[in-house]
Amino acid sequence: MPNIITAATIAILFSGFFGYPMGPVNDLLVRFGFVEKPLELLRNKTVSRSVVIFIQTWMWYGSTMITLISGILGISPEIFESAEVDGANRLQTFIYITLPNVRTILLFTLVTSLIGGLNMFDIPKLFQNGGPDNATLTTSLFIYNQAFSGSYMYNRAAAASMIMFVIIAVLASLMFFVMRDKDEVELKKQIKQQQKNYKKQLKA
Repeated sequence: MPNIITAATIAILFSGFFGYPMGPVNDLLVRFGFVEKPLELLRNKTVSRSVVIFIQTWMWYGSTMITLISGILGISPEIFESAEVDGANRLQTFIYITLPNVRTILLFTLVTSLIGGLNMFDIPKLFQNGGPDNATLTTSLFIYNQAFSGSYMYNRAAAASMIMFVIIAVLASLMFFVMRDKDEVELKKQIKQQQKNYKKQLKA
């Protein structure tokens, strides 16, 4: 459900939750005696960042879990049964069987989460407009402010867009490298070496 609801709606909703002087969170804090009077919570950088982090996690947690669970359910039960017969404990089964078999889906999830996080715009814009004091300012919001928020510095916005593209490309490539199948890479090296040896024999 959180993933179906638009980000704009959720941002406005949470902005109302932490409203000052009247808002559900302030009402609860005063009613239960945690504070004597309402607080301007959203003027606190840590609170604002924490709320934005919570919203992003809450919105995408369900979708990510469905993707990962579908990948785990696609693993043959016979592999887990064989591991159990061989005496593998739960941790060993998770590290040596589950993770390698969901490597592709995990890589997809990590890369899409990386791109989604760096392109986050709706929630910081409508929640606090990047505030307080740029505490929730994201790259996308920075680019928007440079190009369309009064300054009209299209050159700076374009440069920031290209820098963000490079950062995403580098981080995604790093993930691909770290998550690569080392056994498959080693096998390809062996095949190439055998082909080279075969060609040398033919020339000889």
